Amino acid sequence: MSVEDRGHLLTEQLDATRPPLDALSIEDGLERLAEEDAQAVAAVEAARPAIAAAVRLFTRVLGANGRILAVGAGTSGRLATLDFSELPPTFGADPEQFVAAIAGGPTALTRAVEGAEDDAEAGARAVQDLDLGPGDACLGVAAGGTTPYVHGALDEARARGAGTVFMACVSEDQVPSTADVSIRLLCGPEPVQGSTRMKAGTATKLALNALSTLAMVQLGKVHGGRMVDVDTRANVKLVDRGLRLVSELGPVSRERAAELLEAAEGHVKTAVAMAWLRVDAVEARHALEAVEGHLGRLPREDQGCS
Repeated sequence: MSVEDRGHLLTEQLDATRPPLDALSIEDGLERLAEEDAQAVAAVEAARPAIAAAVRLFTRVLGANGRILAVGAGTSGRLATLDFSELPPTFGADPEQFVAAIAGGPTALTRAVEGAEDDAEAGARAVQDLDLGPGDACLGVAAGGTTPYVHGALDEARARGAGTVFMACVSEDQVPSTADVSIRLLCGPEPVQGSTRMKAGTATKLALNALSTLAMVQLGKVHGGRMVDVDTRANVKLVDRGLRLVSELGPVSRERAAELLEAAEGHVKTAVAMAWLRVDAVEARHALEAVEGHLGRLPREDQGCS
């Protein structure tokens, strides 16, 4: 079997300019790792234009009720799955709009499924199974940039007219991409050669977090720095958070906030709209629909109440 030499890739290189991690004391090792992680942060900052372009693409797709499929293998796949799984409970996002597929299937979330990442056809099938089309998008995440599973999915998505975003920790000249948006997180060689679960994983997590969070912001799921599209009935912590949010934004007493949340079936944004507009839950929902769910676009008629 012929095996391609990947040693030239940034994520596969050895940083010979510094002492190896195993030659350092625990304290010096921690300092070194902190310095390496700072490079991950800098890499995300340098990729800001591409991440912003991806936010705009995602916002267009989601705003038109499209779906986004995230695909990856190993650490990249686990991070993408984690990010997408947290959006519905955090922002009240529709779980049908955020789908993640990892090479090797659900088993690969907790245990390595060796060889699965080399199956480009399996990546294509993930797109086919979801029946992605022009109104949807596919996000492919591959730290080293060469994962066949990811490229199989992106190729199939592009052929179907879906939007495509590619996220990798290698440069464009090392691994070219035909995706609509190409995000390159260039953090350099890992402190442990080839272990992309380290700063490449950190940079990937940061970039995914920024991408999905800002897309949610653009869709009106955040107001005044607060999560206002969350279902506060899920647990005791969220009940308390909902009461505080409605009290602060209303502004109303905690008792009145409880009444509004009850009428709004636990939905903070609806409860706040009811307080602002002095209307019932049905009218508040209609008003929010008219401004595409952006609480800040509602005409304020409230003067505060107790």
